[in-house]
Amino acid sequence: MKTMSESLKEKLESVTKNIETAAKNAGRNPADVKLVAVSKTHPIKVLQGAIAAGCKILGENKVQEAIEKIEEIGNDKVEWHLIGHLQKNKARKAVQNFDVIHTLDSLKLAKRLERICLEEGRKELSVLVQVDLADEESKFGIKEKDLQELVDFLKDCECLRFNGLMIIPPFFEDVEKVRPFFRKLRKIRDDLQTQNVFAKGFGELSMGMSNDFHVAIEEGATLIRVGTAIFGQRNYSN
Repeated sequence: MKTMSESLKEKLESVTKNIETAAKNAGRNPADVKLVAVSKTHPIKVLQGAIAAGCKILGENKVQEAIEKIEEIGNDKVEWHLIGHLQKNKARKAVQNFDVIHTLDSLKLAKRLERICLEEGRKELSVLVQVDLADEESKFGIKEKDLQELVDFLKDCECLRFNGLMIIPPFFEDVEKVRPFFRKLRKIRDDLQTQNVFAKGFGELSMGMSNDFHVAIEEGATLIRVGTAIFGQRNYSN
């Protein structure tokens, strides 16, 4: 019978191989696509096994849950990315604990994060802006029409580093129906690149999950968020 570590290593290798295949099929360098292993709701022991198996980035949805894990595991071997909605009352804890925030979704939150970084003495915080292209009430994200105002603020920030865009599109059984959302986000990113607004010169695209990451890679994803294919179904009783 396989141990947990062996099982995680096998699943991680499978996902990595699928990423490489999708990238090559799209004429891209697999090294340009980074895997965010979505570890939300999974216990510390499982995360430690994932890190031992080779995970370099862990994605968490809830700040408080993540803090317990970060305090136990540390951040010398792995990056911690916040991929869930950030409530304003959790902003300081997020600044104190996460390496990257994928879900910046308003000018108000950006101003709060910048102020807290200054107060906390944090010189740099990488952020991605979550864009809402589907107008779903259940999803967060800034509207496309409001994006430029936020971008203009970010490019002048002392601490926040604007490093790309993120999307959580609607779920479709037919993953081809998701493609237009990925393609649209890529176009927005490409347009912003002409303004030289990204801190690294190019803009990351955080898009694609376990069921549709191959389509996201074809459309230019640089960060894909995969949980189920690595960790299995989440245990919501934890």
